[in-house]
Amino acid sequence: MPSQPLRAYAAVTAAYWAFMLSDGALRMLVLLHFNALGFTPLQLAWLFLLYEVAGIVTNLAAGWIAQRFGLAATLYAGLVLQIAALLALTQLDPGWGIAASVGFVMAVQGVSGVAKDLAKMASKSAVKRLAPQGDGTLFRWVALLTGSKNAVKGLGFFLGAVFLALAGFTAAIWGMALVLAVILIATLLFLPKGLPTGEKGAKFAGWRSPDARVNQLSLARLFLFGARDVWFVVGVPIYFQMVLSDGTPEGRRWAFFLIGGFLAVWIIAYGAVQAAAPRLLRAKGEDLRATIAQAIRWAGYLVPLPFALAAAAWASGEPSVWLTGALVAGLMAFGFVFAINSSVHSYLILAFSAADRVTRDVGFYYMSNAAGRLLGTLLSGLSYQVGGLPLCLATAGTLAALSFWAVARLRPPSL
Repeated sequence: MPSQPLRAYAAVTAAYWAFMLSDGALRMLVLLHFNALGFTPLQLAWLFLLYEVAGIVTNLAAGWIAQRFGLAATLYAGLVLQIAALLALTQLDPGWGIAASVGFVMAVQGVSGVAKDLAKMASKSAVKRLAPQGDGTLFRWVALLTGSKNAVKGLGFFLGAVFLALAGFTAAIWGMALVLAVILIATLLFLPKGLPTGEKGAKFAGWRSPDARVNQLSLARLFLFGARDVWFVVGVPIYFQMVLSDGTPEGRRWAFFLIGGFLAVWIIAYGAVQAAAPRLLRAKGEDLRATIAQAIRWAGYLVPLPFALAAAAWASGEPSVWLTGALVAGLMAFGFVFAINSSVHSYLILAFSAADRVTRDVGFYYMSNAAGRLLGTLLSGLSYQVGGLPLCLATAGTLAALSFWAVARLRPPSL
């Protein structure tokens, strides 16, 4: 394997790891801090809505941005914007009312959403450009980047909860901004050559792919991530906080640790399964027909899991020890199947994309990813507030079924 592409791949991965560590920590800090201040589930969902809206808009333009200014510049821009978002969040005034606080945090989260999707698009597109073709390396590199990224983000969830409990909201934000600034400087100094530079003549046009497979996979991705975030963003964390916290400051701190720990373990395990997906699926080479068949099969496996958990929550009626245990086990099983789906999708989008359109196809695909998270985020707060945990989980099952429907339409007469 050529050493230069491998070094460039390693540098891009390291920068992306640092970014996602801060992204996971920031999400947990905001969720737990404002829940402790008494925000309702729907108000908490609003805090993350502009983050997802910004992701939709950014991904539509990110392909052109990367093609015009280069992948390295796009990665640097993501890191700079994340640092700016963190610094802005330190200016939050506890004396502000709820409306002002929600509006300010939404705006800051919007900047963070732009940053995240610039960094993600640059990193994923770089893999397509750097990986040797035709020997299965692309699937392995994509799986490793995506899986390790999610493991690091899971660690960020845990660290965000720990920092909130031990240092407080503002000190934790300052610490994260400082660490990310160091990573940015290191990336600027040590990122090797090898990533495509910008094309001055690149025009913003043709963002939607002419390949129907890319568009269909993007629709499946929208529903897949909606199915996860509808329970992940607000519903289950708030349910666990209600069950685990006794209302005292000490009880809230322990609840922060336990909730952050569970979400961290979930994300880390999810990332580990993603990274191992080529081995788990016994993927050899880059047989598109076989991989599409795997995508359809695993999309079907996901559908019954959230419906079974919704039925258990409905049957329980009240929070209970057995329901909490069933949720933990069921959501871990959901994470395993979800990770296989996500990893296969991440490979397929790069396999479907033409080399001269990879940044735009990946941008459109991750626009759909962000739209799914937006849908899931909104439905998470709304469904939990209207129907509690049973409706929240049943909504996740409905979105998983729609993802299966979209993936099942991927198989055309010829590939």
